[in-house]
Amino acid sequence: MTDTTREPDPTASAPKPLLSARKVRKSFGGVEVLKGISLDVAAGQVMCLLGPSGSGKSTFLRCINHLERIDGGRISVDGELVGYAARHGRIFEMNRREVARQRGGIGMVFQRFNLFPHMTALENITAAPIGVRGVPKPAALSRGRALLDRVGLADLAQSYPAQLSGGQQQRVAIARALAMDPKLLLFDEPTSALDPELVGDVLDVMRALAADGMTMVVVTHEIGFARGAADEVVFMDAGVVVESGPPASVLDNPQNPRTKAFLDSVM
Repeated sequence: MTDTTREPDPTASAPKPLLSARKVRKSFGGVEVLKGISLDVAAGQVMCLLGPSGSGKSTFLRCINHLERIDGGRISVDGELVGYAARHGRIFEMNRREVARQRGGIGMVFQRFNLFPHMTALENITAAPIGVRGVPKPAALSRGRALLDRVGLADLAQSYPAQLSGGQQQRVAIARALAMDPKLLLFDEPTSALDPELVGDVLDVMRALAADGMTMVVVTHEIGFARGAADEVVFMDAGVVVESGPPASVLDNPQNPRTKAFLDSVM
């Protein structure tokens, strides 16, 4: 029998990252919160950002979709600069319409859900596809119902946010982000505002997305999720990347004393 197994080609170029950040800096009121963050996330990869409060994790996440303007460096998604465009050898900030177009491909799930209280779950999910993308209403409604089923809420399509638990609201928020068919999905501590008994259902949805190949960057304190779902764990402190690597390396055998001290405090 002929052996058809192919050895990896060491000369083959690595695929370009879906998300690339280079020397990203951000200050608020003279306080430098991000001090030159550089990292890459490949398509289909899950990266978890860990670190103490004030380390810059959430600020960095908000910079990825230009909710915060960076003061230095560059961020690109799928080869396109985020929030800026190069023209005639110079970098210009995009206008609001161009930024909104970009954000359509970069979904974000916030800590506090941010659902529209006057809209049903289904209306929250279909608002952006209809209003921003111009998706015909029947198609948007069909897609919205399918996404509600995907997050385990098919029977709550006509419920308003006030009628839903925190965990249910967060799952609607995830479905809303998915409705725009994002290339990249960002999670900013998605379980930190939930009662402990509601956390599991949200994490289960996130694990399923990871298993389906969704590219995700997750700011979290859920060490178990990071261990089981992440391809790479990044520990940040004081605006810099202190340590990064596979979960088994960073979580079980941290090399930096600051990483070890943090993990000892939360595990």
